[in-house]
Amino acid sequence: MDAGQLCREEVFTDSQVGTIRRLVPVTLQGEDDPSRAAQYVGSTQILTPAGALPLNFEIPAGSLAEAVAGFGDAARLAVDQTMEELREMQRQAASQIVVPKSGMNPGGLGGMGGGKIRMP
Repeated sequence: MDAGQLCREEVFTDSQVGTIRRLVPVTLQGEDDPSRAAQYVGSTQILTPAGALPLNFEIPAGSLAEAVAGFGDAARLAVDQTMEELREMQRQAASQIVVPKSGMNPGGLGGMGGGKIRMP
């Protein structure tokens, strides 16, 4: 562990929409470290056809009150970024579709082609 990056974690929730974690910097002795700013991290989930998708995102704030006020905007930004990442993953998956090499028989086996049954 990096002794210079220790934090105490405090969790706040409204038991409906999500949670806010406040990461309070501390010294190696466990005392608050005023030389570093606290960080606020929001957590919620969105419902998708595939089920619940958890979201974690930073909330730019200097206090818990600011974090609560900024929760919605930070969550919307996280949803937008997540949706864009999903669209990019879909584009990448679609571009990996295997295309037969030129000159290959579209019928597959035996060089007969066309998928038609031939009688002798």
